[in-house]
Amino acid sequence: MNLWGIDLGGTKVEGAIIDPENPDKALFRLRVPTESQHGYDHIVGQISKLVTALEEASGLKRPAVIGIGTPGTVEPSTGLMKNSNTVCLNGRPLPQDLSKVLGVEARFANDANCFALAEATLGAARGCPVVMGLILGTGCGGGVVVNQHIIAGLHGIGGEWGHNPLSGDFDACYCGRKGCVEQVLAGPSLERYYRQQTGEALRLPEIAQRAATGEAAAQQTLERLRQKFAEAIAVVINILDPDAVVIGGGVGNLDLLYTEATRQAVVEHVFNGEVRTAFLKPTLGDSAGVFGAAMLTAQ
Repeated sequence: MNLWGIDLGGTKVEGAIIDPENPDKALFRLRVPTESQHGYDHIVGQISKLVTALEEASGLKRPAVIGIGTPGTVEPSTGLMKNSNTVCLNGRPLPQDLSKVLGVEARFANDANCFALAEATLGAARGCPVVMGLILGTGCGGGVVVNQHIIAGLHGIGGEWGHNPLSGDFDACYCGRKGCVEQVLAGPSLERYYRQQTGEALRLPEIAQRAATGEAAAQQTLERLRQKFAEAIAVVINILDPDAVVIGGGVGNLDLLYTEATRQAVVEHVFNGEVRTAFLKPTLGDSAGVFGAAMLTAQ
């Protein structure tokens, strides 16, 4: 049976129909702009328009369940959205409203959980029983998948490692706390650290290039990334002991996260003498979000 998924992003809404037996390429894949500046009702309308367009393009009738990946998450006790950077969604009953508009069940997970589910079932960690999927980009998100099922948690915050504190760090986070992983390891945070050392504003790929040429401040920035990543991921390993950690996002493109030196830095923080956890680059690229949303319907 074909699976339908919608990936609701800040700038675009993407829909795909996939065959889970042949998931390397979507059977149909379409996008429309989110246009979140026009508000909540407009976003609901854009999703509805996309589902109709998928029906017309494929010649298929929409299924009884459609998976939806969103920024933020659904509070399980109320069914209302929370923690979304598309702020007009917060406090709104998006699952109920979409189910009503679409005439089918809308099954939700946040975008990091969809990424983790896709890579655990179709991508880099396929076949691994316990997988932690990380998104290290402009923010730090995460999702936990056990035996191909998302662990959303009682409060809907399963996998949210980005708002754990790191020792010795006190930069204020938008969540109201200080020293969060996101304020240390996210791309903008690394760029801020480099700027504080040099007075020069560079993007992370440029910093990595300078580190490769031997610039001390750039090397210091990346070594700090290594050590702080090791401290942050060790908490996950101590609690979950996953078979694999898949690292997406722009920061995840940096090869240093997958080196033996980084693994040894992690060993210093875990309750074990070695770390056999696989640290993997994702294989699904920008398909992970929408593929993971589609796979929600098989949960």
